[in-house]
Amino acid sequence: MALAKGENYVLGLDYGTDSCRAVLIDAADGSQAGVAVMNYPRWTKGLYCDSAANRFRQHPRDYIEVLETTVKKAVLGAGKTVAAKVKGIAIDTTGSTPCAADSTGTPLAMLEEFAENPAAMFVLWKDHTAIAEAAKINDLAKTWGGMDFTKYEGGVYSAEWFWSKILRVYAEDPKIADRAATFIEHCDWMTSLLTGASSLDKIKRSRCAMGHKAMWHASFGDASFGDASFGDASFGGYPAADFLSKLDKRLVKIADSLGKETWTSDKSAGALTAEWAQRLGIPAGIPVAVSAYDAHMGAVGGGVKPGWLVRVMGTSTCDVLVAPKEKQEKLVAGICGQVDGSVVPGMIGYEAGQSSFGDVYAWFRQLISWPIETLLEEVEGIDSKTKDKIADSLHEKILPGLAKAAEAIEPSATGVTALDWLNGRRTPDADQTLRAAAAGLTLGTDAPRLYRSLAEATAYGARAIVERFRREEIAIEGIIGVGGVAKKSPFIMQILADVLNMPISVPAGDQSVALGAAMFAAVAAGLYPDIPAAQKILCAPVEKTYNPRKNMTGIYDKLYRDYLKLGAFMESWQRNPDKGD
Repeated sequence: MALAKGENYVLGLDYGTDSCRAVLIDAADGSQAGVAVMNYPRWTKGLYCDSAANRFRQHPRDYIEVLETTVKKAVLGAGKTVAAKVKGIAIDTTGSTPCAADSTGTPLAMLEEFAENPAAMFVLWKDHTAIAEAAKINDLAKTWGGMDFTKYEGGVYSAEWFWSKILRVYAEDPKIADRAATFIEHCDWMTSLLTGASSLDKIKRSRCAMGHKAMWHASFGDASFGDASFGDASFGGYPAADFLSKLDKRLVKIADSLGKETWTSDKSAGALTAEWAQRLGIPAGIPVAVSAYDAHMGAVGGGVKPGWLVRVMGTSTCDVLVAPKEKQEKLVAGICGQVDGSVVPGMIGYEAGQSSFGDVYAWFRQLISWPIETLLEEVEGIDSKTKDKIADSLHEKILPGLAKAAEAIEPSATGVTALDWLNGRRTPDADQTLRAAAAGLTLGTDAPRLYRSLAEATAYGARAIVERFRREEIAIEGIIGVGGVAKKSPFIMQILADVLNMPISVPAGDQSVALGAAMFAAVAAGLYPDIPAAQKILCAPVEKTYNPRKNMTGIYDKLYRDYLKLGAFMESWQRNPDKGD
């Protein structure tokens, strides 16, 4: 029986890198009743971060403040009678973004003594301070003589992930290491906060977060799944204590604090407390769905189904696929993990992605904006208000202007081949030590030509991911693009379609990720029996399709090979800089 319109609403909250957006959805048809967006106050000021050192930390109070503001604004925007009809809430966040917490699950940065200590804050997904720690985990996984616990993580553990970041925090501040009873992912802290889970055994850990980033797998928790060559595989779902203790004995305590179970996001993590109901202006007791990462819920909001790759394109990208479970799970090398139920419960979720995508374009804009930011102030004869207006206007026009000029340039005419590794490489084969490069620069290389080469580089990085999945015999029948870049940059999207030689469908609406979260809220609230049923009603229709241009695909086949050659050279040189001496 169909739901009556205007009677059942669900909230989806999407915590991105820079801001949080709350979207209120009518569960009858997916129409948007209210929306609100807010930037993180402390993050916006650049507090607790050091981009030169790749350190990016976020304060938990930022998360609380945007939660209260966005939810209240979204609900109020829908009308006074709607608040009482909200039936569920679900949250997605970036990840892996863990934080040291005490025995109640409270982040240490919430305590007065650690309130200004970056090591006590959430370590954002893009923080790459744990490169050495990731290398240590990878080396031990291949040499310790037992099971390789990275095998369901693509076989390569990343500096962006859970255990690497814990080891990094230990190295930064021994006091934090001594006080931490657990580490909690941003997504799991939000649900524990809203449901009043005040002890570690009450926190329901996300299958998505723990499976993709913390090396949790059902086969590590049940001897019946075990590899006979390694004996008993009953490790509580996480890597064995013997393995973790070789990295740092304190990790064993952290693994024990996580429990043995993980939950998919169609399940309720608990009921919204009376305190938080009052603070948010919605009913107490409604279910709070188990949380997940933004890309995975975004894939659901974008219409993911078997064989369709959803590219969630923002500052970075996450590429998400689902496939039916098979008797023998096939291991896919070089990706960000494969997890039963991490995207759609009952299916295997596969994740890959690029560590920088929109960030590449933002970096170039920042690079060529240097005179605006540093020299405009020194120009005489213009008042401060006018200078600010000029600076803001130019910042807003730079990327659209570059795109327009770059679009008029033939791909092979730039003469420039670039790599997209400005923030390291996420996949295929994670390596955050790698750096970007550009070859073929001349005195005739202007800003539009260089910008086009960077745009093409991000598309080549996407193609490398698609080709890895295909090499591993994971079928890709179609591509769906969601996120800010998919909606705002036809120039980038057309290049991507040409390079991949595949059509790319872009759904209507600009909140696919929050919409996906809202779908999980609807299922957790019992409004729909499962995610596929919710998707049939709530997913937005396709708004635009970018088709590959036949006159471009052959050109890009050749230029992609140049990209691979440059990448192989730079990878070899960066790992062995003295080899040619």
